[in-house]
Amino acid sequence: MQILYEDNHIIAVNKACGELVQSDITKERTLVDDVKDYLKLKYNKPGNVYVGLPHRLDRPTSGIMLLAKTGKSLERLNKLFSKRDEITKTYWAVVNKRPPKHEDTLEHYLKKNQERNKSYAYDQPTPGAKFARLSYRHVASIERYHLLEIELFTGRHHQIRVQLGTINLQIKGDLKYGFQRANDDKGIHLHSRKLVFVHPVKKTQVAILAEPPDDPVWNEFIKMFRENQFSPVTPV
Repeated sequence: MQILYEDNHIIAVNKACGELVQSDITKERTLVDDVKDYLKLKYNKPGNVYVGLPHRLDRPTSGIMLLAKTGKSLERLNKLFSKRDEITKTYWAVVNKRPPKHEDTLEHYLKKNQERNKSYAYDQPTPGAKFARLSYRHVASIERYHLLEIELFTGRHHQIRVQLGTINLQIKGDLKYGFQRANDDKGIHLHSRKLVFVHPVKKTQVAILAEPPDDPVWNEFIKMFRENQFSPVTPV
C-alpha cells in the first residue's frame, strides 16, 4: 500500500486496480481494512481504529483515495466533496480513439441500473437520473491509444466511463462500457491522478499526486510527461 499523504486528521493512499474500497457482498478484504491495519501497527493502537470514507473509486480504477482518521474530519470532508469550489479532482484516462474535439465539457443526466451495476446517460432530465458534468482535454497519443486529462465536477456512478462512451470513446480494459479486451490485471486505464483541496482542519491547500500503475501503456505516457512532451491542465 502506497501512502501519498498523512497527518493527524487525514490519510491518502494510491489505490491499485482491482482493489475493493469498502466491504460488499463478497466479504473480500478491502482498502479500508488495509489502512486500519497500517494505522494500528504504526501507532501501536490496542483497540479498533477509525477510518472514514468520504468518497469512492470504482474497483477497476486506480489512484488517490482520501480517508478520514477522525469523525470530525470525515464530517468536514463529506461537505468538502459536495462543494465544487473547494476541491479539484483530476483523472487520466487512456482511450481507444482520438476524441472528436481537442477539449470539451460534457453534461448529461446519469441513471444507475442497480441490477446490472451500470449507468446510462441521457441528454435531458430523466426521472431518477442525476446531473453529471466533466471536462476533458486530449494531452498525448501513442500508436494505439490516447491520453485524456479529465476534471470531474460531479461524482456520479461510473461517470467518466459513461460520459466518454457518449462520444464513442472506450477506456482501455473497460469491458462493461464497450472496450473489446480485458486488461491482464482486470483493471481499467482510468486513474485518479491529482486531488487539490482545502484541508478539513488546517484550512490550508493540499495537493496530492498519484503515479499510475506500472504497465507498458501507462509507462509510455509517463515517459512522455517527464520528457515534457505534454503538460497537465492543472500544474503538478
